Amino acid sequence: MNPATHAIDRLSDLSQQFLSSEKTEQAPVLKTLLTELRQAITEGRHGEAAAALRQVIVPSLDYSSALSLHRIRKDLRGKAAMPASIRLAVLGGFTTTQIAGFIDLALFALGIDAEIYESDFGVFRQEILDPTSGLHEFHPQVVWLGVSRRDIGHRPTVGSRENGAVSFVETERQEWAHLWSTLNERVGCHVIQNNFVLPPWRSCANYEMREDGTVSRFVADLNRAMSDATPPYVTIHDVDYLAAAAGRWTWEDPRFIHHAKLPCAPEHLFDYAHNLSSLIGVQLGVTKKCLVLDLDNTLWGGVVGDDGLGGIRLGHGTAEGEAFLAFQEYAKALQQRGILLAVCSKNNEDTARDVFLNHSEMLIRVEDVSSFKANWTDKPTNLRAIASELNIGLQSMVFVDDNPAERAIVRQLLPEVSVPELPEDASGYVEAIERHRFFQTLTIAAEDLQRVEYYRADALRREVQTSTADIEAFLKSLNMVGHISPVTAANLERTAQLIQRSNQFNLTTRRYAAGDLLRRLADPSSVSATVTLGDRFGDNGLISVALAAANGDALEIDLWLMSCRVLKRGVEHSLLNHLCAAAKARGLRILRGEYIPTAKNAMVRRHYAELGFTEVAGDDTGRTVWELNLDGWTPFPHFIHLEAPATV
Repeated sequence: MNPATHAIDRLSDLSQQFLSSEKTEQAPVLKTLLTELRQAITEGRHGEAAAALRQVIVPSLDYSSALSLHRIRKDLRGKAAMPASIRLAVLGGFTTTQIAGFIDLALFALGIDAEIYESDFGVFRQEILDPTSGLHEFHPQVVWLGVSRRDIGHRPTVGSRENGAVSFVETERQEWAHLWSTLNERVGCHVIQNNFVLPPWRSCANYEMREDGTVSRFVADLNRAMSDATPPYVTIHDVDYLAAAAGRWTWEDPRFIHHAKLPCAPEHLFDYAHNLSSLIGVQLGVTKKCLVLDLDNTLWGGVVGDDGLGGIRLGHGTAEGEAFLAFQEYAKALQQRGILLAVCSKNNEDTARDVFLNHSEMLIRVEDVSSFKANWTDKPTNLRAIASELNIGLQSMVFVDDNPAERAIVRQLLPEVSVPELPEDASGYVEAIERHRFFQTLTIAAEDLQRVEYYRADALRREVQTSTADIEAFLKSLNMVGHISPVTAANLERTAQLIQRSNQFNLTTRRYAAGDLLRRLADPSSVSATVTLGDRFGDNGLISVALAAANGDALEIDLWLMSCRVLKRGVEHSLLNHLCAAAKARGLRILRGEYIPTAKNAMVRRHYAELGFTEVAGDDTGRTVWELNLDGWTPFPHFIHLEAPATV
């Protein structure tokens, strides 16, 4: 075997061994892995070391393991390729040095290189309000307000009746809102603000949540008020949920809270950082879209091919059957909020489908599954087919399989796919997946709730396209109806979500949060356009966004993206026509676009060339600049009926 190949396999084997070991047995494996990682870095095998390191950065890491892995991450800084980067400011009301390092580690696992500015202990208000502070000089993209219950400035007392406690809630909320608006106006960043952890003790015992002015009632009311009134440029980080999940007494270990001024006990610090990093990842488009499920001993107990429909364990009556039913309930809830479900199983398809169609306690039905692969093909091949069928990237998929060998082969051959470890007992499946925060989200738009219907309609479109003689006849037969409008308050959240998630048909892959979009709306030189599309099979929702601004005699396109579900249907032509009309209406004579290559957007490398633009500049990174002269330009024909004239 080639020595280099052997070294790669050695790192991969150690990573797999660490992930599959019981927690009590991980220490010696980690020690060997750390030695091999340091050797790989010394030998210049930075990419291999980074890949192995990313695999073992999981939310269940204990404090000492996370510290050891972060030292490796620091050794790799600037040496391994990172798909994304971010400037993050950490403003703490508690000691943040250790958690900032863990945030860096968790973001590294997501492929994000973080440049972190950390304020001194307890001076977050001064940093925000002083325009000459280091924070303003740093100019972060995201600010995390790492605060705790100790940073609350207005507190009622027990028995504050006649709306006295309510006034304290509103006064406190307004003070935090003032900090948010100051950050947005002066720095132009997205803000992630902790909510506040309810204490583990109760002054009024079981009556705590009914008595006005108690600490728990006040903190709960404040958390709700802050969540309900957050502007688009603020995300609430639900630390209270983390504390409740861990156990409030365990979370607030007073030895570390009082002496070290930590936000929680050290054993929970990495999980804390992991949860926060998942929110930052969504800001940069790092998100999962599809849960891919094995069947036998994953969705039900037993092997349906051997045990038959009546022999599998699923449903009420036994603890095992109820555990599988609970896991299906979890997967179904994800599907209802917009996560795609797919099946990838070694099985006879008819036998597998029979369970979905005829088992009385099967909660997930055939119509809930957007791609169904039950055959004897290897699972990496089937996962590639599912990604192609759904038109999503492998990095958007989470694969769940009870078989350790299947998990290992997918991790080895498809490292882009996320593969969580599962316990032997199905009752632990939900926790095993949920703790990874694979399906983190900042918003849930109407399109999310209808996503499965969109994909079901796409399948019908593919059937019609296959049976239609030519593409023009197919497009005419769709009876497409579109609407082009600027970004508005009504579509702001969905627009921001599409910008965060789109990677393939995305010319520049710049990420803009809702706050950035609001500032653009206030700029009279800017042009924003969103496209919604429907046809005889159903509504596709909001599927394309373009942002542009006048510069000299040109309208410069800063962002142009589209959902891959509507490729080659004329959306790009109708949107180009709109942008050209907008430029001409402003007296401009050039439409200018830019292509910035990424690992995922090669499909649009020739986008501007195919629309008649001329390349006018480029560099050795692959970035190109294109121009379209509007003198004598004529609109592209297409088969989309625009409901009303779009405002330009």
